[in-house]
Amino acid sequence: MKKKELLNASNEPLFVEDEQKQRKRENQLTLIGQIFLGICIIAGWEILTRMGVLDPYYWSSPLTIFQTGAIAWTEGTLVQDLLYTSGATIFGFAAGTFAGALLGLSFWWSILYSKITEPYLVAFNAIPKLALAPVLVILFGIGFSSKVVLAFLMTVIVTAIAAYSGVKSVDKDLENMLYSLGAKRRHVFTMIVVPSSMPWIVSSLKINIALALAGTIVGEFIASRQGVGRMILYAGQIMNIDLVWVGVIALSILSILMYLGTVWLERWLLKGMRQ
Repeated sequence: MKKKELLNASNEPLFVEDEQKQRKRENQLTLIGQIFLGICIIAGWEILTRMGVLDPYYWSSPLTIFQTGAIAWTEGTLVQDLLYTSGATIFGFAAGTFAGALLGLSFWWSILYSKITEPYLVAFNAIPKLALAPVLVILFGIGFSSKVVLAFLMTVIVTAIAAYSGVKSVDKDLENMLYSLGAKRRHVFTMIVVPSSMPWIVSSLKINIALALAGTIVGEFIASRQGVGRMILYAGQIMNIDLVWVGVIALSILSILMYLGTVWLERWLLKGMRQ
């Protein structure tokens, strides 16, 4: 006797609904597990410092860090530093991603141009951009601009290489088919090259946001009037370890939020390309 496939009111197989419910349940269990693990880590940290297993001078404690962070938050200094750091990171990330995408996509227009430029692109990518941070701070000043430039340089080449890889993966047969139908180069570029390269560009977003944040923090370490990096450096100079940990935790939370933002942006961009 053959098993009949059960259908719901919309004439869709019931196993599709079961799979969706199972995926939703797995996501809920994953979230609960992540929250539980985080609570265990914080609780264990607090207990070990109170028991003296971890030296509270060096490791502080979650409760002390929270109290110190609350004071910095109410005074407004932590808010200003977070806005400064996140602003420089986002500006540099956006500018570097956009400029890098344009640079990588431009290689499609000329094979000669791409062959001449590619070795320099690889060479510049190998240069430790953070080593140039002191020069850039002197050149652009200790203000907001130097941090944006550092974040920009950390992301632009990575995006350009990703976009160029997407350009090289474009289906040549599909290009030739459009040419045979009378399409011009700009039509092939907008209809084939850009959509085909977009997944490669989008895949670099998660890496870029971390690199941009690292560039901003290093710039703040070298010279800055504001920023979480400056706060950590200042706290270390006055031996305020609790404030150092506040800065570290604040950066961790900021990096997580930025990562989640890039995940949402990636889904939105890829969804728009599929439509």
